[in-house]
Amino acid sequence: MVKLRLKRCGRKQRAVYRIVAIDVRSRREGRDLRKVGFYSPLKNQTHLNIPAILYFLEKGAQPTGTVHDISKKAGVFTELHINQSNQTK
Repeated sequence: MVKLRLKRCGRKQRAVYRIVAIDVRSRREGRDLRKVGFYSPLKNQTHLNIPAILYFLEKGAQPTGTVHDISKKAGVFTELHINQSNQTK
């Protein structure tokens, strides 16, 4: 099973996170399948590769709570619902 979760990077006390698609059994800093975004809590910046996130969500990937909140603020789930409704028509 694949999850979308945060991977810690940066220095001590200056954490930045990559949002990655990773196998559930891998550890936090383990090998990821693909990098799909970036999140900096200190500067409150996010950069998301929305098509890649949508691809993994459509394939059944589960986002963690924090990634879900970040994606929701960026409007990823509205696009997911729009794409799913267009495919059923």
